[in-house]
Amino acid sequence: MSPTISAKRSGTRWVIPLLASLLALAFLWLQPPASASAEETDDGQEITDFYFAGVITFDDQPVEGVVMTIEGKGFEGETETDAEGKWRLYVPEKEKYTLTVDEDTLPDGVIVDAAQLPEGTQPIAGTTASFEVEFGLTGTKITNLFLGEGQRVTVTFIGTTRLSNFAHAEMVTWGGLVALVTTSFWHLPLWLGIAAAVIGGGLFGWAMDAGLWRPLRRRGLGVVQLMIVSIGLSLALRYVFQYFIGGGTRQLPGASPTPIQFGPISLSYIDMIAMSVSIVVILGVAWFLTRTRIGKATRAISDNPQLAAASGIDVDRVIRIVWILAGVLAAISGILWAYFRPGVKWDMGMQMLLLIFAAITLGGLGTAFGALVGSLIVGIAVEVSTLWIPSDLKYASALVVLIVILLVRPQGLLGRKERLG
Repeated sequence: MSPTISAKRSGTRWVIPLLASLLALAFLWLQPPASASAEETDDGQEITDFYFAGVITFDDQPVEGVVMTIEGKGFEGETETDAEGKWRLYVPEKEKYTLTVDEDTLPDGVIVDAAQLPEGTQPIAGTTASFEVEFGLTGTKITNLFLGEGQRVTVTFIGTTRLSNFAHAEMVTWGGLVALVTTSFWHLPLWLGIAAAVIGGGLFGWAMDAGLWRPLRRRGLGVVQLMIVSIGLSLALRYVFQYFIGGGTRQLPGASPTPIQFGPISLSYIDMIAMSVSIVVILGVAWFLTRTRIGKATRAISDNPQLAAASGIDVDRVIRIVWILAGVLAAISGILWAYFRPGVKWDMGMQMLLLIFAAITLGGLGTAFGALVGSLIVGIAVEVSTLWIPSDLKYASALVVLIVILLVRPQGLLGRKERLG
């Protein structure tokens, strides 16, 4: 073999690996970066291996432009149906989600027909537009929705606990009783009596939820059943209080001070302290509901507990905090009410119950700030009514307010107007 041919073959051995390396580098350079590898749909959804999809039809015709949202495990997604009524919502993992149809985007007079929901789709109680959906064996779930004529159903719940608590009157009485026992029976200073009443009110609220309301919630009792239980609890507590302190009226220290005249207005120093405390407490509750995480979670649960739970909120924990706060506020009210009456009596909270329900009905069921507005209106109406009717009948004016507002505006001043059916 000639030296020339041998040299050529030796040079060829280096050319082939060099070309392979260059081709490999060129292939890597042409690949998109990892951050750009995730594909998205036209409406901005990130395409994953898991999705819900379906078609929305009415009278066998596709419905275009219906907005669909999905929530769960901290994830939220939204899309709308196309010209063929088709929709698809991608989710990050195989979990249970809440699917909601925006009823404002549906044709007038139609709702989702619950009788034709596919398997694995459960309607959420109290609405015709939200459903719990979950995957089967695969990572896709087809959920075809059929529309039909009917009334949209939404339920206005009474606050976070879903309960018209008739025993709240006894929570008010409890605050006055603890202050009375601490100051009059144990002869401790008034400030210790007030502190004991506030702490005792919080413990009372915690005990009521832990011992009664939470177990009943877990059994799935309805609103009417819970209301009946609260009426029975109210009666039981009221007569237990009477058994221990008797049927008379007992005074807290410093009750009935000499009033101070401010022109035509007559106020005592206790009245001024009560007004100041009330303003501070109202502002504190408003700050709690609007500025704190627990307060925002409370409002979310009051609006829709299912969606709140799907978003990762511990519903039972928040409700327990609400009960404790309700007990504290009721105890403060009991002390102020005992000085206003004046005196502590076994059924003194019951005298406020009509005013409480009139106020929250006037303001709007389930709205905290509506309850505040309603309370101010009812309180002023009750006191001003004594200019025309005997003072013994002034609380009847609250009943008149209650009847009028139910006839004229059933949802209350700040409540939402809804069709129930």
